[in-house]
Amino acid sequence: MSSVVKRLDPVSEDVIITGMIRSRVLQLAILGFAFGSLVGCKKPWPFLDNRYSKIPADAVKGTPATDPFPPFTVSSEWEAPAPMPGPVNTAGGEDSPFITADGQEFYFFFTPDVRVPVNTQLLDSVTGIWSCRLVAGNWTEPERVILNDDIAMDGCEDVFGDTMWFASARTGNYGELDWYVATRRNGEWADWHNAGRQVNEALKFGELHLSSDHRTMYYGKAGQYGGLDLFKSERTGSDWGAPQNLGPNVNGPKDESRPFLSSDMKELYFTGWNDTVIGPCIYRCKLDSTGNWSPAELVVARFAGEPTLDDAGNLYFVHHYFKPEQPSVMLEADIYVCRRK
Repeated sequence: MSSVVKRLDPVSEDVIITGMIRSRVLQLAILGFAFGSLVGCKKPWPFLDNRYSKIPADAVKGTPATDPFPPFTVSSEWEAPAPMPGPVNTAGGEDSPFITADGQEFYFFFTPDVRVPVNTQLLDSVTGIWSCRLVAGNWTEPERVILNDDIAMDGCEDVFGDTMWFASARTGNYGELDWYVATRRNGEWADWHNAGRQVNEALKFGELHLSSDHRTMYYGKAGQYGGLDLFKSERTGSDWGAPQNLGPNVNGPKDESRPFLSSDMKELYFTGWNDTVIGPCIYRCKLDSTGNWSPAELVVARFAGEPTLDDAGNLYFVHHYFKPEQPSVMLEADIYVCRRK
């Protein structure tokens, strides 16, 4: 969710550049910035501005023609990656994509300047979750999704019908970053509330994805195979069961994170690493006849992460642009799509 990224060699698995929402970043948002100093803010919260007006004049829009590290498909099931059509991508940072199963709604995290600190983004009146709809084959102009009535930074949205899970840095959290749930009423997101102590203190995981039946939660956290592993928890009444590691077919010696489960619950996509490719990649595992996940297969490589798919199999993900002479310095981020053949 935050545009603050570790300034390291991009070949290192420690540089998870595809998730703009990191615990350390949001620690800066809370600990490094005094919420009390904002009480005298002249505008009521939430205050809104045109997101284009906040993009700095010197921001450079990345394109496939100028990209020194373009993503590419490895699987023959998809067409070559291309920037998402329509008004979503700008010279700012678009990240954390989510598309609904019917392909009609699209959500993403936006911040106008990936170079500024989180405490500046917190008050720029545009950083947060945005959404658009598919109308007559075209995406509408994105609009800000309001999920708070006080100073907050929201992201990592997961939407099913009229329920949204999202992560937020705000006062009243159990930790630095908590998960929240909102309900859509009359076309507006409302009734947002903390997902609870068990989720945010006991399980305490990274970016999540819920199965389409809302009974299983998939997420990344420190595991036994190395770095972050993917886990699941089953719903038990009003709570969630203990974390279950998804095993060695899914998890390897490096980080696996940011899962996405197809709506038929038979394909698991996630962000992982490959020793022969610069940057994070997208992998897929299929559920076999015994109920186990098949070995992970590489789908899209090179600075590709946070996969999300519609039921037609079109794969959306975030791609970051870097300076060719300084490949550890991010310039901006866009949403890409690989069309299913």
